[in-house]
Amino acid sequence: MAELNTDGGGGHGKHEKKRAKKSSTKIDMTPMVDLAFLLLTFFMLTTTFSKPKTMELNMPADPKDIKDQPKVKNAITFLLTENNKVYWYYGEFKPTETKLEKTDFSKDGIHKILLEDYNKDVATRIMELEKKRDTHEIADTTFKRLAVGIKGEKKALMALVKTDDKATYGNVIDMLDELNVCYVGKYALVDISAPELELVKQQPN
Repeated sequence: MAELNTDGGGGHGKHEKKRAKKSSTKIDMTPMVDLAFLLLTFFMLTTTFSKPKTMELNMPADPKDIKDQPKVKNAITFLLTENNKVYWYYGEFKPTETKLEKTDFSKDGIHKILLEDYNKDVATRIMELEKKRDTHEIADTTFKRLAVGIKGEKKALMALVKTDDKATYGNVIDMLDELNVCYVGKYALVDISAPELELVKQQPN
């Protein structure tokens, strides 16, 4: 609270000279400090700190015997390694027969392999649905339901993503983004096998 103190001062006699009035100000800061502490206490008690968001991945249990592993059918495998290098092969891995192809994250790399070759059928059907959704022939909910069904069909492409210890986390995220953009609905992060790792090491720089 501000308080204005005006004190005329001087005497009151007839022959005394009139003196100029003096004024002094005094600001009481106590209410403002109380309000500041009250607001500080309020925000400390009511603030909720943001919690870290994580994506949960449910990984299948390892088979007890390597012979129990299911055979790979209509699957493409991407191997991520150091210096942003990406290798791939289609089908089941056979140590003496499988040959790795090198690719990258450019439009002529993984994008082209999936959309123009191995996932062309699924991509074409979903893009036709997108046109119908955009022209309001089907509802958005119908589009999502049909798209999920097409991606999950038994004959749809399955993508396996494997990394060694030198691959970066950013490359894994980029790889998952590419799969989503190219309408691949079935994919999994799988440990790289020793023969695959050895084959990656044999690739020229």
